[in-house]
Amino acid sequence: MQDMKVTTAEFIKGYGRLADQALSEPVVITKNGRDRLVLISVDEYERLILRDRRVYRAGEVPEDIADAIANAEPPPESKAVERKLKRKTR
Repeated sequence: MQDMKVTTAEFIKGYGRLADQALSEPVVITKNGRDRLVLISVDEYERLILRDRRVYRAGEVPEDIADAIANAEPPPESKAVERKLKRKTR
């Protein structure tokens, strides 16, 4: 199934109908011919949020995730934060 696409102007004019439509399928809102926003139901939004969240007990973390954590490097901007923290603790 292809997502329903409407322009911003069409969305404003047909908000009620399109909001109802978004309960059963995503509605893509475009601006200047480009996809800009997607209107989805709360149920679908919550499903997506829950899908991305995974919790593990310390001994049950999958090996690939444990390796990624062990090999992670802090981003360059963290050095500035570390310097600020050191100044405050002096």
